Amino acid sequence: MKRFNRILLKLSGESLMGEQAYGIDPKRLGEYASQIKEVHDMGVQIGIVIGGGNIFRGLSGSQKGFDRVKGDQMGMCATVINSLALSSGLDAVGVKNKVLTAIRMEPIGEFYTKWKAIEAMEAGYVCIFSAGTGSPYFTTDTGSSLRGIEIEADVMLKGTRVDGVYTADPEKDPTATKYSEITYDEIYNKGLKVMDLTATTMCKENNLPIYVFNMDVVGNLKKVMEGEDIGTLVHL
Repeated sequence: MKRFNRILLKLSGESLMGEQAYGIDPKRLGEYASQIKEVHDMGVQIGIVIGGGNIFRGLSGSQKGFDRVKGDQMGMCATVINSLALSSGLDAVGVKNKVLTAIRMEPIGEFYTKWKAIEAMEAGYVCIFSAGTGSPYFTTDTGSSLRGIEIEADVMLKGTRVDGVYTADPEKDPTATKYSEITYDEIYNKGLKVMDLTATTMCKENNLPIYVFNMDVVGNLKKVMEGEDIGTLVHL
């Protein structure tokens, strides 16, 4: 039994580095593709947004002298590179997929529209949404919230390097404890960093639940879909 029928999977660009210091680790890419195939084979409709932090971050670029708008546009291009890599990984395991871009760049990808995406997912394609929102000053977290709401996903699955939301950063504070579930308001009030505030607010206002889990552990995506309690559910 699958827990959700249509999902928006948010993947971290930085996680694509695997054990490397930069770029795309073919092993990690293959693991992601295999996990997505497992869920796709369950009949789940899948939309994916992947970040670009393994290649370029617009915000950090602006702190080093780049114009913020151009820096964000460079970051959008980084997400397109990662999306093409993931598309190639899915091709290799036999999963039909489409790369849709928020900025026109045919023939690299098709220009995104909600209806094109839903039609493709209903036809059995995995849709990879790239180039963020197409506008500067918005993160890929916000891009994920926007696309998840637009495609009427049941949930946003946020695949990260940690296995949920904690009272503090577990990589820095050994006493941090994990929440099984938490509300959007608690995230605001406790100052927890799940996603940026714009993205979190969009999910709250449109009642899109977020499930945070560790995507880097092979098999976890399927466990989430089967209902195992391995992460943190964020809800109203």
